[in-house]
Amino acid sequence: MSEEYFVRLTKDYLVFSAAHFITYDGNVCERLHGHNYRVEAEVHGPLDENHYVVDFIALRDTLQSIVLRLDHRMLLPTRHDQISVREENHEVHVAFKDRRWVFPRGDCLLLPLANTTTELLARYIGQELVAELDQRGVSSPSVLRIGVDENSGQWGFYQLRSDINA
Repeated sequence: MSEEYFVRLTKDYLVFSAAHFITYDGNVCERLHGHNYRVEAEVHGPLDENHYVVDFIALRDTLQSIVLRLDHRMLLPTRHDQISVREENHEVHVAFKDRRWVFPRGDCLLLPLANTTTELLARYIGQELVAELDQRGVSSPSVLRIGVDENSGQWGFYQLRSDINA
């Protein structure tokens, strides 16, 4: 038998409201709309000298700061092969085929994603979380799992495994 420890963080304030649109079926672009997203994190790893997997306060505060950066924004993918996103002065111009949008730059968050799906948003949040925890001196977890819920039960997940034991 082996033991494994993990913690899960879910808080009522780990939410953000944002607008987006995604493409699907190769060439269909849905209408602009928004969600009240919910985020959770699960961290696996050995117990440290304090007998916990991760400092809950560091995890909570770091995740909350990432979530706040997403809040009340237009989420735009910059790595989509059919969506053009370009900044011009104080505006962001977006195009998909014959459709065009112009948004105030301050209302947008340009994300290095191929699409703003819950799965890729979870990946973005997870990668930001690991990088920011590392900056705080928090060891990388053996497994990190991030969940993003876009519609009360429609979750997308991202899981990152450490290569330490590989």
